Order: sequence, then structure tokens, then C-alpha cells
Amino acid sequence: MNDRRDFLKLAGLCGVYGVLGHSLALAKTLKARPNILWIIVEDMSCDFGYQGQKLVNTPNVDRLAREGTVFSNAYVTAPVCSACRSAMITGMYQTAVGAHNHRSSRGTVKHTLPSHVKLIPELFKQAGYYTCNTNQNFKRYGKTDYNFVFDNNSIYDGPDWSGRKPGQPFFAQVQLRGGKLRNVPKQYNTEVKAGLDKLVTSDQVTLPPYYPDDPVFRNDWAEYLNSVQYTDKEVGIVIKRLEKEKLLDNTVIIFMTDHGISQARGKQFLYDEGAKVPFIVWGSGKVKAGAVRDDLVAHIDMAATSLYFAEIDIPEYMQARPLFGPQAQRRDYVVSARDRCDETVDRIRSVVKGNYKYIRNFYPNRPYLQPCAYKDHKPFMKRLRELHAAGKLNKVQSLHLADTRPEEELYDLSSDRWEIHNLAEDPQYRDKLRQMRGILANWIIESDDKGRFGESDAMFDSDMKAYIDGQMKRGNTQYARVVQDNVKLMKKWKAQGK
Repeated sequence: MNDRRDFLKLAGLCGVYGVLGHSLALAKTLKARPNILWIIVEDMSCDFGYQGQKLVNTPNVDRLAREGTVFSNAYVTAPVCSACRSAMITGMYQTAVGAHNHRSSRGTVKHTLPSHVKLIPELFKQAGYYTCNTNQNFKRYGKTDYNFVFDNNSIYDGPDWSGRKPGQPFFAQVQLRGGKLRNVPKQYNTEVKAGLDKLVTSDQVTLPPYYPDDPVFRNDWAEYLNSVQYTDKEVGIVIKRLEKEKLLDNTVIIFMTDHGISQARGKQFLYDEGAKVPFIVWGSGKVKAGAVRDDLVAHIDMAATSLYFAEIDIPEYMQARPLFGPQAQRRDYVVSARDRCDETVDRIRSVVKGNYKYIRNFYPNRPYLQPCAYKDHKPFMKRLRELHAAGKLNKVQSLHLADTRPEEELYDLSSDRWEIHNLAEDPQYRDKLRQMRGILANWIIESDDKGRFGESDAMFDSDMKAYIDGQMKRGNTQYARVVQDNVKLMKKWKAQGK
């Protein structure tokens, strides 16, 4: 009996120590894994100091570029925030998971993700990470804006990483307002102008050739560049906190913007001004310092790359690709997609391969600048339409104001950085056009682009009702009426097959 009792006691102790040993080993493994930090900036193109913009002072972002790896050919898969963020947080093309229409699932008709698709914070949480999503002050939850049903409290443990257990690694998103600051004059004046030592002035600005050299555009562009400088100060605050808490050396930082500047030819469109973004991966001892890679990158690749650094298995279904490690596989091309933006129905796809960009407009009989309350209330859009109506725009400045658009566009980015010389009708580029057209056609099928089926009337009507009701509740009566008129026009054009 004594032998049996001793045996059971020994077995119990072994069980306790076995569990304890496993827990200690797990804790040790978790402690060794790096923190993963995403810094996501709104409405900002490739205009930081490290990218050659001489008017701005951006020492903090430039430091990340200098000490990390820069990806000089990074594109978002969608040039508008909610669709971009829906793709980013799933590691999937927004078109593949039905999250491609900007600000969908806002009404009574909801969209849910396929059951096998997990959000990136979920995967980190399952692996023992503390998950968080914060704003620039680390006090509140940061922007999500996902186009599907989700539970914020179940995927994020808190606004920032201060609530984690000792030694527990974290996955964090920091959302910065970026170019949106210039859209709120009072906030812009009190924060940006008061927070910068040297301001960019309108007389210093050189505008892209497709915009008129007009005071309204110059002023808007100057304010935008100042928001770039202010964003850099906010990035500096994040870095200083990591340094103060002795976390920086064990943190991988991915810095990017959710799409380009909110301008007539930028945000919502697939030209480089709207779809090409800054993209930096920084990690002490984990990423090659000072490297500049020109391979094509889709912004969703940040999802797989983050899982790689955290030693978390990358799901087989995921369309994102890791940018480092043995599983890294360079892309031959990148595809971007624009679908409905608020009330404005559209479908555009682009392919970038080598030096060429191909754009397919699926609604060629509609104008480029369809009515859109969000954009049309901005001063630069009002001024652009005024100048066009007065006949004061040259041929290049008038390109985007045409009543119709070509079904296909083709640009040689090596000689036409502004994408103003459409080669699609040039016989010399017939083979290139066919190649790019074929790539897109195959991608649409292989990636399961749900945009090819169109949005249901029930979803559109539900979202529009919620959009209009929301504006009315905020007291934006005139804005709501503009949306209502635009919705009627969209339905009319649809009925006409336009």
C-alpha cells in the first residue's frame, strides 16, 4: 500500500511539474516572440522625406526607413478606407470576402465573413498575444471600419498594450488621422499649425500636372503636406513610448497608409496617387536595415508578414504573402480594386506588372467623377468643376472630368509617372494590352472577385438609408439631400444599363 501511495504521489508531482514545465516553456516562448505593431495612417500618398518630398520634415518615419526595409512598390488592394481595412485585417482581397463596397453592412442588411476566415487579431489572440487597437493618444479604441459583422471586444483585449500580463507579447494597431486633419479646419489650425515649427506654404507647392495651378489647390496641397509633417510627430510619440518602456528592440513595426491623398484623382481611384502607398517594415535584428526593395507588394501582405515574425502558422486560405523568411514569394503583379464608395456605384480594376499599369473601367459610359457627396463638398472639387465649366482647364487637367471614360487604360509608369498618356489604343502596345487584360481576367476568377456579380438592391438600399439617416441625425440636412439625389441617379443609370 505504501508503495502504491508513493507511486501516486510521485505521479501527481510529475503531473504538476509537467503542467508547470509546459506553462513555463510556453511563457518563455511567448516572451521570446516579438511584439507586432501596425501604424496605419489615413489619406496619405508617397510624400515623406525618405521618398524624396523635399518640402516636409519627417525624421521619425525617415528613421524607420533608414533602419528598416522600404518597399518602394507597395499598393493597397482598395483605395478607400473601409475596403482597404477589411482586406488588411483578414489578409484577403476585400473582393474575395465580399467586403469590397465602401461602408457596407451599415444598415439592417449585414454581411458576414466566410466561416473559415479569421481576423488577424483573432489569430494572434489564439497564439497568446495581447491584442489592441488604439488612436494617436493611446486612450480610446482606434478606427476599424470593417465592412462586415465583427465584435470589437472579442478580437481586441483593450485600446493599447498597457493591460497585458508581464512578459506577454502584443499585437497592436495605431490609427493616425493623417490627411484627414486638413478636412477639419479648426482641428487643423489648433493641432497641426500649432504643433509644427515650420509650415509648408501654398507658394512652395508644385502640383501634379493634372491639377490646375490654382490657389484652392495650392492651399489644399500645402495643408496636406503639413499633415504629413504632423503625422511624423505622432509616429515619434509612438516610438518614444516603445523606447521608454524598453519594448522597441523586441517590436516589429509595419508603417503604411490606407490609401492616397483625398483629391480628385487620388483616393477612390487606381492611379498611383490613390493606390500606391508608403510601406516600411522595421525590426531591430529581424529586418535588414537600409534595404530598399522594388518588388511589388500588396498591402494585405502585412498580415502574413506579421504572422511570420510571430511564428504563427499562416492559414492556407490566406491570399496575403509573407515578405520575409523561407515562405516569401514575390508577386509577379498586384491588383487593386475600386467598387461602390458611399452612394457612388462603380467598378474599376487595375493590374501593375513591371513598368506597366492596366486599368479596366466596367462602367465606361459613366463619368470618372460621378456624383459623390463625400468628395463633391470639398473645396478643391467645387473649384475643379467651376474651372472646367468656365473652360479654364487644359487637356491634361480635363482628363478626369470627361463625361465618359475608356473601357481600358494602359500606362508606362517608367516614362509616364503621372499616368496621363493612355496607350490602350496604340497598336504598338497591343500585345502588352492583351497580356494585362488576360492577367486581370484570370485573377477575377482565381481570386473569386465577387464584384463581378454586383451588389444586391437590398444591401444598397439598406446602406443608403443608414447613411442618409446618419447625416440627418448629425444635422447635415443639405448633405443628406445630396446623397438622396445621387442615389436616385445611380438607380436611374442602372435601369438604363449605363
